[in-house]
Amino acid sequence: MLPEFSAGSHIDLHLPGGLIRQYSLCNHPSERYYYRIGVLRDPNSRGGSQAVHDLVREGDVVSISIPRNHFQLTPASRYLLFAGGIGVTPIVCMADVLSRKGSDFTFHYCVRSADRMAFAKRIKDPSFRNNVRLHFDDEPLQQRLRIEEILAEECVDTHLYVCGPTGFISWIIDAAKCAGWSSDRLHFEHFTPAVAAGNAASFEVELASNGRILLVPAEKTVAKVLHENGINLPVSCEAGVCGTCLTRVLAGEPDHRDIYLTEEERAQNDQFTPCCSRSLSSRLVLDL
Repeated sequence: MLPEFSAGSHIDLHLPGGLIRQYSLCNHPSERYYYRIGVLRDPNSRGGSQAVHDLVREGDVVSISIPRNHFQLTPASRYLLFAGGIGVTPIVCMADVLSRKGSDFTFHYCVRSADRMAFAKRIKDPSFRNNVRLHFDDEPLQQRLRIEEILAEECVDTHLYVCGPTGFISWIIDAAKCAGWSSDRLHFEHFTPAVAAGNAASFEVELASNGRILLVPAEKTVAKVLHENGINLPVSCEAGVCGTCLTRVLAGEPDHRDIYLTEEERAQNDQFTPCCSRSLSSRLVLDL
C-alpha cells in the first residue's frame, strides 16, 4: 500500500536530468495500490512534461515524494468546481470523492475542444456525469461558461475550487470577488509558474543565526546563492508553485513572485519563496 492522500494532493516526481516537478494525484484516495497523474506534453514547458513523455518508459523506476496537499476540500454544504485544460487533474479527483460521498456539487470543465479532454471516459461516467458541465471553445457560444450567472445563483455556503492556467484562475476568482464572495470560500491551485515582475536587481540576505550577509546578484535566485554558500534549503519546483522552500522573513520587504502564497499572506511580508522571489528592500533578514 502506498502512503495515503486526499483529494487535491500532489507528489514531487524526480525526473531524469535532475528535474523535480509537481503533479496532482488523479485517482480516488481509496486506491492506494497506485498513484495516477496526468501530464500534458507541452513544448513550451520548463522541461518537465517533455521529460515525462520522452525519457520515462514503462517499467522505469522513478523517485517520488510522499503526497502533500495545499488544496484541500473544506467541509461545505455545496461545491462549485472549475477546471481549465490540464488543470482538471486535481479537480477530477475532487469530483470523484464528492460523488462517492453524495455531496452536492457541480463540476465545470472548460477545454479547447472535445478531442482534447483529459479523463474524458471518467468524466462521462454515470456516477457523476449529471454533475458535470462541459464547455468547449470551438462550439456555439450558448454552451460557453457564463461565470457571472453561475455565481449569482449559488448559496452563501458554497465553496469554489478552481485549477488551470493563470488567466483562467484569475478570471474565475475575480468574478467571484466582484459578486461578493468572501476569500475563505475561494480555493485555487496554479500549475504554471509565476512570471517574474519588474527588473531584477541585486540585494543582500542576512542569516539571522550567525549574522552572515550574502549578496544576491540580479542573475541568481536567493535559493541558488544559499546553496552555493552551503546552506541546505529544500527546493522543489523552483518556480514559486509548491511552497517547499518557504522561508520566514524577519526584516525587510520581499518582492513576492510566487503563486503559492495568498494575497493576505503576502501582505504580512513575514515569509517568501527564495526559489523565485526577490527583495524590494536592500536587505532581507532570513530565519536561517
